Amino acid sequence: MIISASQSETEARGESLAQKLGPGEVIGLTGDVGAGKTHFTKGIARGLGVPGEITSPTFTLVHEYERGRLPLYHFDFYRLERLEELVAIGFEEYLDANGVCVIEWADRFREALPERTRWVHFEIAAGDERQIAFDSSR
Repeated sequence: MIISASQSETEARGESLAQKLGPGEVIGLTGDVGAGKTHFTKGIARGLGVPGEITSPTFTLVHEYERGRLPLYHFDFYRLERLEELVAIGFEEYLDANGVCVIEWADRFREALPERTRWVHFEIAAGDERQIAFDSSR
């Protein structure tokens, strides 16, 4: 577990992880609202060389970023209620697309994620601090 003292530090942690990512990686992000999931994803995007602004796909469910070292598919499962909704957006196809899938609120549909998923859990600590825990078995 690490402590992040700011949003920019959380982004830097994501950027650092991105340096180690290859095609087909799946990153499952968990934690409360405002815990740092989107900022971490911004860092991953920066580390992959994705240009432009990265925003949470809360209402669109997925944002696709094709320009970068690898494609980035940024999901948000927060508003999904049924597994069938994942099927409807072609989630399985994204998993097989040789990009990097980053999924906010991934624990809502844990059963839909592959065993290879890297889990990252965020907790709000004091002030702007965030606890970030990496766990491959969540």
